[in-house]
Amino acid sequence: MLLNTLLFSQCDRPEEPGRPAQLLPRDRMVRILVDLHLTEARVENAGTSPDTARAMFNRESVALYRRHNTTEAVFRQSMQYYAVHGKDLDEIYGVVIDSINAREVKLPTQQPIHK
Repeated sequence: MLLNTLLFSQCDRPEEPGRPAQLLPRDRMVRILVDLHLTEARVENAGTSPDTARAMFNRESVALYRRHNTTEAVFRQSMQYYAVHGKDLDEIYGVVIDSINAREVKLPTQQPIHK
């Protein structure tokens, strides 16, 4: 949803951005991206209207950036930098996917309710 828009809009830029002054290190990018994807999944599964979902995601993402001691602007600049350096972004997303998969494995399986 929103992350796809961010990612693809950043990849369309023909000019290569310089290294931002406040470039988030890869490990922080991984943690933020994992949290953003989990937040996005929670919002999408909430069963609300698209407008409500967008408002929920925006509100939760502000809190998420605050928890990670950064801003959306710094995250976007870092994302743009890593997107232009494709190998870097591939490596970051490889860790993001592994982290989300590991969390999924740890989730308890739901047992059917017998009446």
